[in-house]
Amino acid sequence: MENSKKTDAKQWKAFFQLFTQSKIPKWIIILAITLSIIETAAGLVVPLFTRNLVDGLAENQLPPSVIIFLAGSFFLQTISGGFSFYLMSYIGESVVSSIRQRLWNQVLALPVDYFDQHESGETMSRITQDTNIVKTLITQHLISFVTGIISVIGAVVILLFIDWKMTVIMLLAVPLAILMIVPLGQKMYRISKNTQEEMAGFSGDLGRVLSDIRLVKAYNAEHIEKNKGLNRIEGLFQFGLKEARIQAIISPFMTVIMMLVLVVLIGYGGIRVASGELSAGSLVAIIIYMFQIVIPFSQMASFFTAFQKAMGATERIQEILSLPTEAEGTGLPIKEASKDLMLKDLSFSYSENKPVLKQFNLHIPTGKTTAFVGPSGSGKTTLFALFERFYHPDRGQILLGERNIHQFQLEDWRNQIGYVSQESPIMSGTILENISYGMEGEISFEDVKRAAQLANADEFIDRLPDQYDTEVGERGMKLSGGQRQRIAIARAFMRNPKILLLDEATSNLDSASEQLVQKALDQLMNGRTTLVIAHRLSTIVNADQIAVIENGRITGTGTHDTLYNQHPLYRKLANQQFNN
Repeated sequence: MENSKKTDAKQWKAFFQLFTQSKIPKWIIILAITLSIIETAAGLVVPLFTRNLVDGLAENQLPPSVIIFLAGSFFLQTISGGFSFYLMSYIGESVVSSIRQRLWNQVLALPVDYFDQHESGETMSRITQDTNIVKTLITQHLISFVTGIISVIGAVVILLFIDWKMTVIMLLAVPLAILMIVPLGQKMYRISKNTQEEMAGFSGDLGRVLSDIRLVKAYNAEHIEKNKGLNRIEGLFQFGLKEARIQAIISPFMTVIMMLVLVVLIGYGGIRVASGELSAGSLVAIIIYMFQIVIPFSQMASFFTAFQKAMGATERIQEILSLPTEAEGTGLPIKEASKDLMLKDLSFSYSENKPVLKQFNLHIPTGKTTAFVGPSGSGKTTLFALFERFYHPDRGQILLGERNIHQFQLEDWRNQIGYVSQESPIMSGTILENISYGMEGEISFEDVKRAAQLANADEFIDRLPDQYDTEVGERGMKLSGGQRQRIAIARAFMRNPKILLLDEATSNLDSASEQLVQKALDQLMNGRTTLVIAHRLSTIVNADQIAVIENGRITGTGTHDTLYNQHPLYRKLANQQFNN
């Protein structure tokens, strides 16, 4: 029981933090609550005027003041209710907008290893569906909960003055309703949490399949994916039924209680009216107040159901918001990036006891080209990920000059790097947007065009109907592999980086394009520190130094001629390629 209370308190605190961190102007909240109180107060005086109206009609008297006050109460209730509803909706939308902004900023700042472990669709579900559940609670249920409490307290106080005996009869039903609602609410929380887990999984599957739909169709995997999706949908269906079963208990139960109380009140009240102990108008007022107590209780039941759902969503939202992010904005500025790079005892593993890089030691001179060769899976691309600071080394360090690169501001460090990978990522949008991607401030079209020319991309761009305004499609699917690669190389030209990372940068080009792009890369590499991963040794025979990587270790460094004469694996790779 004590653990349950602690959990409830923790849930309320987490939800309240989301609310307060949204920084909504206090005057809006105060005004919304004030208008809600006015609406409720106007509703509470309606039965009193109705009592006077009924008693007046019974005595063939109808004071005009009663009708005026009754109409005024309805008018005030309508106006204040409308404005309070709008303000609460505004508050709800503002809270959710703030949560989504914080989630969006947080997701963008999360390290790469988070995305290695979580599907994109799952993260999307947190930002869209979970926040929507919180919004539903605030806009549709929170206002009714607040006004419901005021209405119940006010109605009970007034009823005690009208007739305390009938009030006691009415209130006997309250403990019974609470005993029913509280345990069912806890059950609803568990079901809601599982539902959101299943929904996140389904969203993850959906994002994965849609992003790789060509792979799905090419390998006739529609039936496999269909069965996975149907299992997820069936799971959501079953959780929906569990939720419906709880609602099927709560709703009829509250209705039965209300009808039972109504029958008792009418029966007992009728006897008292007949005996002259109670006026007909008072009985009518008591019945109306009964509805003003019971209906808010029903709304509170809905609120607690929605609240339990929102608690599951809040828990997931807070999980993401509490994750450690990349250290943006902290560290030293880079005053001079044209310095030697040094790998000192560098080791890294994605999981324990499975090292990918083992005690790398290498001096990378500034302004020179260093190439990395070796079998697939030897750790070359992982090394580049460490240079990009996507991951932290397990041991050792990468130095720029005398300083560890992790001492520098992350944004400043990445601004020094131009990265062209073997599968160049292209964003949905235009060619112009892709070439200038990540560049802040005013971008000159002439600069974009020059970058495209240097990458030998302008010749195919100029042939397109919309040229630089051509939409490339999702992940650049409207372009060929070679065209996508040249767009990525043009993007690297735009950055004018001090350090170049080329991961099989010419792998997707035909022979003619490769020669042209290689010339452009040679021009870009001139005077810059360049790190190259290459399986085709013909592209790096002129590198200033070549490092051979085997099983996560550097087993040899030197020029092409030196390694060919002294390193068995390098000589084997060279013979395989140059003799074919």
